[in-house]
Amino acid sequence: MRRRIVIPAAAAVCVAVVGVLAVIGNAWWDSRIPATYSVMSYGAHDFGGGSEPTAHDAHGPGGLSVTDLHGAQVAAPDARFALVARSATIRLASGRSVEALTFNGMSPGPELRVRQGDDVEVVLENDDVDKGVTIHWHGVDVPNAEDGVAGVTQNAVLPGQRYTYRFRVDQVGTFWYHTHQVSSKEVRRGLFGVFVVEPPEKPPGVDLAVAVHTFDGVPTLNGDDSSGRQTIAAATPVRLRLVNTDSFGQTLTLSGTPFRVLAIDGTDLNAPTELENIALPLAAGGRLDVGYVQPPGSVRLAIEGSDVSIGLSPHRAPARGEQVPAGEFDALAYGTPAPTPFGAMSSYDRRFELKVTRKPGFFDGRPGRQWAINGGIYPDVPTFIVEEGDLVEMTVTNDTNVVHPMHLHGHHVLVLSRDGVPSTGSPWWSDTLNVSPGEKYVVAFRADNPGIWMDHCHNLPHAAEGLTMHVAYAGVSTPFLIGAEHHNEPE
Repeated sequence: MRRRIVIPAAAAVCVAVVGVLAVIGNAWWDSRIPATYSVMSYGAHDFGGGSEPTAHDAHGPGGLSVTDLHGAQVAAPDARFALVARSATIRLASGRSVEALTFNGMSPGPELRVRQGDDVEVVLENDDVDKGVTIHWHGVDVPNAEDGVAGVTQNAVLPGQRYTYRFRVDQVGTFWYHTHQVSSKEVRRGLFGVFVVEPPEKPPGVDLAVAVHTFDGVPTLNGDDSSGRQTIAAATPVRLRLVNTDSFGQTLTLSGTPFRVLAIDGTDLNAPTELENIALPLAAGGRLDVGYVQPPGSVRLAIEGSDVSIGLSPHRAPARGEQVPAGEFDALAYGTPAPTPFGAMSSYDRRFELKVTRKPGFFDGRPGRQWAINGGIYPDVPTFIVEEGDLVEMTVTNDTNVVHPMHLHGHHVLVLSRDGVPSTGSPWWSDTLNVSPGEKYVVAFRADNPGIWMDHCHNLPHAAEGLTMHVAYAGVSTPFLIGAEHHNEPE
């Protein structure tokens, strides 16, 4: 009797083990990302509670390809630029050498400045970047074909090839450009630069763009890893355009003067109030413009907790010491309210939930704790389907223990609330929203720029590990494919 009982029990255990292994094996198999695929082939279409468009799969009548959504082909653009991507050794101010990827032999690449309303042409040439390169115009709401995402809006530009971007800039503000081919590695190595759109009538004073970037663990401001200096006459209005090109948050300090935060992510704030001794946190990929009037003494812009700084003074005086900030800038209640085209009480056509979590599972065959969007591990992530003209509300929740700077291409969102607290200051428009652990933001946007748009974490290694999805307009398709066969690896 004892043997008759033991043998069936052992068999049952074996069956259970085989069953578990089968489930794990199936999960591993299903997680593998094909060598070639379209971003529209994976995940579930989410219609945000709205009607299902008849042509949402891009096969209906009147369908568009992203290749139809180019900027104007102007014979004589107002601004022309040429950018050549190449490997180069750059030397930091300290004398340290960095084996970098550069635009025109520089990192940061050339600062590109244009005026609002300009038709812009940029010719990209790849000299020797093996994996290929593109240019994404971060925060600029360009037509979809000009968005520069390898495998979604174009093919990567391989060595010896060139590609031309054309678009009209109707925005004003501080933006930046960077590759969106193997971006988690190529941006870190130096393929980025600042893009500034000035108003038609430039205000008087000093206008200085400052890019924060970390090369091989060394923080820099505009490629300077030491204490730089800038001469500015007393009583001069100063605008500092602060750009975080790292894949992690940076905090800057401005010591020696009161100042105002003039803009967030390229959009001016309404009636900003004066601040002093307040730290300025910058999301990965985010921008802040700050303004002040140069005092007779020195002002110090610095990366918090480091010796990397820029001293701004009338007589190139030694940089002052850093003040310990008394607090951090928070946009939720800063500035003065102003009318907006929609708000918390508007009637929305679609409402989406975007919840970031972490869960055990497989990502492309690799086991571990993976990033998940709405419970799914890439490529089992949602695609939010919208129609042109829709008013869209999106709730973004971070249920992990790290920050996620969420970046929606081609659009700016209006922040309505954070953790249930309404935005009560100046209208806060953002394209790269820092969502801290446990936070929940409600944002809104008008679907007015047709295309297939990435919506991803701008901690670029997170995006490369699957923290990315798309907002797709009904009826729009892409002929481009991701995968080694086509040399397209956007993250």
